[in-house]
Amino acid sequence: MASTTASGGSEYDLLNKLAPNLDRHMIFPLLEFSASQLVDEDGEVKDQAKARQITQAKFALTKRTNMTDYVANLYCELEGLDEAPPEYTERKKQVFSQLEKYEQQTAKITELLERDDVVNALRSDKVANLEFLKREHDVTIDMVNALFDLGNLQYSCGNYGDATETLYRFRVLSTDNDKVAYATWGRLACEILTMNWESALEEVQKVREVIDSKLSQNPLAQLQHRTSLIHWALFPLFNYDKAREPILDLFFNAGYINTIQANCPWILRYLAVAVITNRTKAKNMGVQQKQMKDIVRIVKQEAYEYQDPITRFVHALCIDFDFEEAQQQLVLAEEVLRGDFFLLAHADEFVDSARHLIFESYCKIHARISLTDLSARLGLNAEAAEKWIVNLIRDTRLDAKIDYKEGTVVMNHPPTSVYQQVIEKTKGGFFRTQVLTSAVGGRS
Repeated sequence: MASTTASGGSEYDLLNKLAPNLDRHMIFPLLEFSASQLVDEDGEVKDQAKARQITQAKFALTKRTNMTDYVANLYCELEGLDEAPPEYTERKKQVFSQLEKYEQQTAKITELLERDDVVNALRSDKVANLEFLKREHDVTIDMVNALFDLGNLQYSCGNYGDATETLYRFRVLSTDNDKVAYATWGRLACEILTMNWESALEEVQKVREVIDSKLSQNPLAQLQHRTSLIHWALFPLFNYDKAREPILDLFFNAGYINTIQANCPWILRYLAVAVITNRTKAKNMGVQQKQMKDIVRIVKQEAYEYQDPITRFVHALCIDFDFEEAQQQLVLAEEVLRGDFFLLAHADEFVDSARHLIFESYCKIHARISLTDLSARLGLNAEAAEKWIVNLIRDTRLDAKIDYKEGTVVMNHPPTSVYQQVIEKTKGGFFRTQVLTSAVGGRS
């Protein structure tokens, strides 16, 4: 893991919170985004001092990797040089020499694993596979371990596509559980950095299995690894629609939601945005509504530990029912989202979903709503608010209509039937009766 002190300068910039929980290679995109935030519409850098600070952070991260050309270029940029010092050229030669060495050591096993007859002969039993390869093709355990070393070096050089293939081959054959776990984390990092989101989601699930099974007797290590996985999973969560529900299920798992509350409460920002923007996409609305209730509960519990405009919006709307404060926080939230690497692409979607929440909450307690008042609640002008509400009524088949003469929205709140009221009041009564009966029977 690597950390950095560079920050985009915003009061709500989470880079310094996120970086210690990410692999150093994953921090590069965040730093690039921070640098882009400093460039105005004319392509001019608004703050040279912060731009240099970000470049220094990049150099601090990369100098421990084997991306020799990139490190040399950063050094020249910082020092104002046209040509890198000789030690960078020497370092590059050493890296190429090491790569060539590992490639030679793994050439035979790589060639074997590309042959259909060999692959078809492999089974799920790794010990048996190694015996087969040793007996039939003279493969040694050192060759298998060389795959691990090659994959690590390829990753350190920034060759993520090659690294993920090499680590996959190693994982198929190795019986070293510690190295296999490390290779699984490595593959997840590679899939994220190559933006192969479908495979990244699969690796998230594999890493979760490793954490839950291998670290069950080490609570501290489990907490630390879960914290890292939560941060790494933000990449597919906000870049791959099919990852939304599986990763939300992961985050709301008891072990992971406890980790968020105990170790990284700033993740509540991302959790809230993911849940709120998922309200129209969720396949199971019951699960989505439960997640929304859980978010409200956790935001209330953690308000003393972490707050930002997104969590304050949730608190104002769903806990305090303060519509004016909710609208004010929504304006700030939009600004925060546009300055967040993970959330920029979801800013408009969040604002629209948040307005839906405001509208729904407001409609629950009013039968007739002034368009002027509602437009203020939604942060829109009167014309835009009217158009937005018409589209909402049409798209969601909301039981409401606009009274243009009075300038109001009229909500139809049908009274609950006596039959339905009886059902609601007696719901769960049979179950409670069973519990009481069992308790009495146990005492007797």
